[in-house]
Amino acid sequence: MGNVFQIILNGLSQGGVYALIALGYTMVYGIAKMLNFAHGDLIMVGGYTVYITFGLMGFPLIAIIFAVVFCTILGICVEKFAYKPLRGASPLAVLITAIGVSYLLQSLAFLIFKSNPRMIDLFPGLSTNQKTIITLVTALVVMAALTLFINFTRIGKAMRAVSEDKGASQLMGINSNMIISITFAIGSALAAIAGAFYLLKTPAVTYTMGSMPGIKAFTAAVIGGIGSIPGAMVGGLLLGLIEEICSSIPGLSSYTIAIEFGILIIILLVRPSGILGKKRREKV
Repeated sequence: MGNVFQIILNGLSQGGVYALIALGYTMVYGIAKMLNFAHGDLIMVGGYTVYITFGLMGFPLIAIIFAVVFCTILGICVEKFAYKPLRGASPLAVLITAIGVSYLLQSLAFLIFKSNPRMIDLFPGLSTNQKTIITLVTALVVMAALTLFINFTRIGKAMRAVSEDKGASQLMGINSNMIISITFAIGSALAAIAGAFYLLKTPAVTYTMGSMPGIKAFTAAVIGGIGSIPGAMVGGLLLGLIEEICSSIPGLSSYTIAIEFGILIIILLVRPSGILGKKRREKV
């Protein structure tokens, strides 16, 4: 029984990290209508920022705050110089640009830090279960805060308007470019937080550390319903549980990734909009 409880706890912890990353994906897609595949590499940037700041100051919370600030600024710059000029371009052009930004960030990290993993233990005094609970609680608090922000603040309502109809929102006086920049800023901050909590489970920073978590978080966002904040949370926790359960079964552990993406395919076939996603009617 204790082993089952530990598997569930570990799965929820891993799912909490995926949920934090998926929240950034789903916000950018829901408002800017683009898939930012460089989002996973912001996790890596956040990890290196935490590593450097923690090494210099020795305070984990300050290191996380520095990472959030740096990734937020980086996210705004990426949006302004890489994505904003392509606002009216085809989705394929934006997608290729996002992949290019991803490889650029990875290459810069490799040139600066090389391929050797940088080990870091942010909270050495905490047990594994305590770190797990902190990760899960943080993910739930962030989801609740984002939901309240989107539903009850002026900027949040503007985000919903831009998401629903960008052209109409501009006619109503909403600066859609500013709203999209704010969205990227929030998404990048979430990536930095996710990077810090990812290091609690895997205390090693590498230049590719954001690649697989980014892909899995995107999978979680699609499973939950991309564009839905609760959906990103549900998809992340569900994927984390599936991953941990499969990894704990000897016969299935080698096929964990295949099972995860197989479940994605099944959900897309049964419910293309995701578990909590809303079906959109196309205007003609």
